[in-house]
Amino acid sequence: MLNNLDSLVCKNFVYTRVNSTPYRVQQSPCEYHSNSGDYSSSFLEVTPCLIPGRLLRKIQQLSLLPTENRFAKHTYFKDEDCVVKLRHFPEMMLLVLVMCLQDRASLGRTGVFSRPEELALYQLFFVARGQESAGIVTSDGESSQAFKVHKGMGLINHVFNADSLKKLYVSNLGIGHTRYSTSGISELQNCQPFVVETLHGKIAVAHNGELTNAVRLRRKLMRHGVGLSTSSDSELITQLLAFTPPLENDDTADWVARIKNLMNETPTSYSLLIMHKDIIYAVRDPYGNRPLCIGRLIPVGDMNGKGKDNCETEGWVVSSESCSFLSIGAEYYREVLPGEIVKISRYDVQTLDVVPRPEGDPSAFCIFEYVYFARPDSIFEGQMVYSVRKRCGQQLAIEAPVEADLVSTVPESATPAALGYAQKCGLPYVEVLCKNRYVGRTFIQPNMRLRQLGVAKKFGVLSDNFKGKRVVIIDDSIVRGNTISPIIKLLRESGAKEVHIRVASPPIKFPCYMGINIPTKEELIANRPEFHDLANYIGADSVVYLSVEGLVSSVQESIKARQESENNLKTQKSRAGKIGHCTACLTGEYPVELEW
Repeated sequence: MLNNLDSLVCKNFVYTRVNSTPYRVQQSPCEYHSNSGDYSSSFLEVTPCLIPGRLLRKIQQLSLLPTENRFAKHTYFKDEDCVVKLRHFPEMMLLVLVMCLQDRASLGRTGVFSRPEELALYQLFFVARGQESAGIVTSDGESSQAFKVHKGMGLINHVFNADSLKKLYVSNLGIGHTRYSTSGISELQNCQPFVVETLHGKIAVAHNGELTNAVRLRRKLMRHGVGLSTSSDSELITQLLAFTPPLENDDTADWVARIKNLMNETPTSYSLLIMHKDIIYAVRDPYGNRPLCIGRLIPVGDMNGKGKDNCETEGWVVSSESCSFLSIGAEYYREVLPGEIVKISRYDVQTLDVVPRPEGDPSAFCIFEYVYFARPDSIFEGQMVYSVRKRCGQQLAIEAPVEADLVSTVPESATPAALGYAQKCGLPYVEVLCKNRYVGRTFIQPNMRLRQLGVAKKFGVLSDNFKGKRVVIIDDSIVRGNTISPIIKLLRESGAKEVHIRVASPPIKFPCYMGINIPTKEELIANRPEFHDLANYIGADSVVYLSVEGLVSSVQESIKARQESENNLKTQKSRAGKIGHCTACLTGEYPVELEW
């Protein structure tokens, strides 16, 4: 309990003062909190906040604090702890500047090039696309021997505390990583970023993806006498980068040659951040299977201005998803192209080389990023994920209409598709489920038992909205079938007259070997005998999936239209190549030959 605090409520956060020291805690969206000083225990634990003067100006510019309640500048330096701890909300991490991290799926990595006093704050805003481990490596930009490393198992706020942040705080660039295992077991030795000594000093490497020829590469390295200490294919990448190319001089590192040698050894799947001294290299494999984009840190006062393209660049950020940029005062700059090697320094962003695919091969960006993994406000291939999902819903309405009274969704990644379906069908969109925001995503839990336990406490029912009505539920995907059956049962028990399921993606029939944890065909509902009578098996009145052709056309519609309208279409084609997406989990057609 927190009592007798001088406080003010701003949006979803409460800022308080105790003896002139500012504190920040999160206000639960499910409870009402007055300003009388009697606060509920949902605030749990708060710690003092350090806000450097420049960040204070950002907060004032963002109007997070009303003018009459802004604290004096000096009061922000009462304590050096810059993290708010929420013991009972383990999937969340609060920092003093903007918002909280939101739980998302899969693997993520972020690189930051900024001023020393802000780096520790920026680093913890890397896209949290994994729930098993997290790590940060920072560099002072002068010596590769001065790397600062902190890694650990668990969610971000379990891994990082005030002491670990202080250790990282002196640096002016760094890379971070969150992980869920697709290859390699879930243990501390597989936590990234990996750091290894090379002939030219240490490098730090963060990797998203999964190598399709990892077994062969592991044997090759061992034949050359390279010992491996982990089961992760990301260590293979790190060791390959440590190899000295034949034409490299001992005195000068040729990192482009080393990276190209890696790309020649393994075609996919990876996006990489490589840090050496004062440089970060951002790399995507030639097929562009995993996402990677660049953001530009700009003054907050210019974030919404018309002239922001011409404003000062204060630093650079690289991330799996662009949705993380706005939260740290950055704007989306551009994607790293398939096969591109980008050098990021304190001065600029520079393309060093673009490694082509074999002639005739299209790009193979993972289509499942659009379906499920990515946050809807992220941008891939020049289009927002939200818009693609909405088009999928509209296409689904064309392919699978049904007589019903309302359309709803399994929150939250399917919401855009449900809105598109409702719009196309002319039916009202109504919420029938509410999601417990303090439960992580079940798909990326490492085993079946954890996924099933997550489903059991994931949703609540808004029964007044659908009693006696025919409901169409839009889901983004049905992978294993653990979630949808109890949801249908819940809706029927709460008064739904009919429950029709429409899935805004095709059936997933094949395992992914390029970074998504779908390891066996047997786990997939589409490959089980029950799939032939799926509606009866899950308790629905009907079930229809979007076709593969419908998904691909929804994803590529905007890309093709934009390319056709560009004046420099020829230049764009020469760099980006033929449009394509990896649909291997749907069709079994992998973009490269798998090696086992």
